[in-house]
Amino acid sequence: MTQRSVLVVLFDGVQSLDVTGPVEVFAGASHLTGAAYELRTASLDGAPVRTSSGLTLVPDGALTDAGPVHTLLVPGGEGTRTPDPALVDWLRDRAPHAERLVSVCTGALLLAAAGLLDGHRVTTHWTVCDHLARSHPAVEVDPDPIFVRDGRLATSAGVTAGIDLALALVEEDHGRDIALTIARHLVVFLRRPGNQAQFSAQLTAQTARREPLREVQHWITEHLEDDLTVEALAARARLSPRHFARAFQAETGLTPGRYVDRVRIEHARRLLEDTTDGVTGISRACGYGTPEAMRRAFIKTLGTAPAEYRRRFRARPVTH
Repeated sequence: MTQRSVLVVLFDGVQSLDVTGPVEVFAGASHLTGAAYELRTASLDGAPVRTSSGLTLVPDGALTDAGPVHTLLVPGGEGTRTPDPALVDWLRDRAPHAERLVSVCTGALLLAAAGLLDGHRVTTHWTVCDHLARSHPAVEVDPDPIFVRDGRLATSAGVTAGIDLALALVEEDHGRDIALTIARHLVVFLRRPGNQAQFSAQLTAQTARREPLREVQHWITEHLEDDLTVEALAARARLSPRHFARAFQAETGLTPGRYVDRVRIEHARRLLEDTTDGVTGISRACGYGTPEAMRRAFIKTLGTAPAEYRRRFRARPVTH
């Protein structure tokens, strides 16, 4: 088995989970295979760093002493907002020589500062996507996926997305069974595709300020099989349909119909991923009525049919 070197960059203000999440994944692969990855952490001068949460991390060595590396991983954290110029210079000089360049969360800001993202499609934490796009117009920023692969470059969204990306890299290097075993050990799912949205429908939409509208939002989630037309929802909120539709969009950022569509498809995805329920039962439980109606919604929104979605993304048990 080919052993791949993984070097994790440390700096003051780094997000500890951006470091430890991927490290646990790669370390798990090495434990299972015996020699999958050679893991090292390094700060500029080899000195300990203080994380954004106050923890102290002691690196294995200095970046200035690092040799050739297969996978260079740059985590995020508060320290990416005003990066050390020496660290940016090191990345500009050394990162192009890595066979695989990976960022977690706002680590993309460091790569962008070093000019390493120009001409590439990337993602990062949703809170800094606009900033990254404005500051670096040569970078194609996609705010939706949890991770993006663009050739040798791989970028991911917030904390847990770094684990998703690391699992995807292990699966690429050593196969699905190894990656799935690690996911089970860490009690996470090996199923979140890179194009899965960073947010659930409820998080994407704002929570309404007024109690009647907020109550309707919660009620929709628990009654997907009921009548969720604007007229029915307006009656529940004790508003006229026109007033309700206008107020709902003003307070949540989505029309009632769009919100219902998102919640329904999200729930259907979860049932396809987590259960063995049949498509007919799932379509009924999510308010689609028929499998064909759910199929049309999936193809329109996700570009794939429910059966294919389940085949690709449902976690399968590992047999020993």
